[in-house]
Amino acid sequence: MGLDIRVPIGLMFTVMGAILTVFGLVSKPEIYKAHSLGININLIWGLVTVGFGVIMLILAFRARRA
Repeated sequence: MGLDIRVPIGLMFTVMGAILTVFGLVSKPEIYKAHSLGININLIWGLVTVGFGVIMLILAFRARRA
């Protein structure tokens, strides 16, 4: 069979989530107080996106073994 679509999707979400997470960690906390009620939304959604990407990669590698 060909390339499983979950591999590129998982890689894309993992990389983009990692970038968003790093941006959330190194950005100034003052910008979140003014725009998003003090919630570091970049960090939260970066972690969610990384989690989704990792799940897609795990599913792709489990399907490859079967």
